Amino acid sequence: MKILLSNDDGVYAPGLEALARALQSLGEIQVVAPDRNRSGASNSLTLDRPLEPHHHSSGFISLNGTPTDCVHMGAAGVFGMEPDLVVSGINAGANMGDDVIYSGTVAAAMEGRHLKFPPIAVSLASSHPDNYVTAAEVVKELVPRLHSLNLAPRTVLNINVPDLPLEQLKGVHVTRLGHRELADKPVAAADPRGKVRYWLSGVGAIADRDPGTDFFAVEQGFVSITPLQIDMTQYAGMDALAGWLED
Repeated sequence: MKILLSNDDGVYAPGLEALARALQSLGEIQVVAPDRNRSGASNSLTLDRPLEPHHHSSGFISLNGTPTDCVHMGAAGVFGMEPDLVVSGINAGANMGDDVIYSGTVAAAMEGRHLKFPPIAVSLASSHPDNYVTAAEVVKELVPRLHSLNLAPRTVLNINVPDLPLEQLKGVHVTRLGHRELADKPVAAADPRGKVRYWLSGVGAIADRDPGTDFFAVEQGFVSITPLQIDMTQYAGMDALAGWLED
């Protein structure tokens, strides 16, 4: 198997290194990641300037672009390998519920949606994780079994792992996305010259952590795996919309 790794925390992130180390025994590994932290970049592409790759002594490749840029170029075979699979992570912090709308980790995985195997986004549910090895081992167990997984085309597996030692995990739950409340308003702050700038607030409080959600599973000590679909069409709403337009 040829595996392309990326992330949104940047090429020097410990989660990326742990993932590469864990998966290197499964096949050919290539790492293409942003040259700095690009958390929250979502599915953005860089279209206003050229991208410059940098080849590191570790064998990793970094780009002055977004997570989606990295996978877009890596999946196209620009750096000498045409991958079968994209794995994105290991993110420092969960990507659950509404987080996936903004997540560069999930976006990097999505860019591998046309490859042979369903792409994987993996995150640790802590802003300062201690157990990257746990998340890496979870992915390592799953990847060799992807050939027998029967999912609709362009499905992404969004995996969130409690920040626990491997032996303390309670198991794995297949989950749906939970939901968050609206985030707080941006916070104004004056710089030393008196110019007002704004900090975006953190994520909103959890609004839906019912059993069956990713939030619930991780809080209970289970790995959460949520299948995400690229097709965002709300088919159930099409008839109502058509009737409204006819009226």
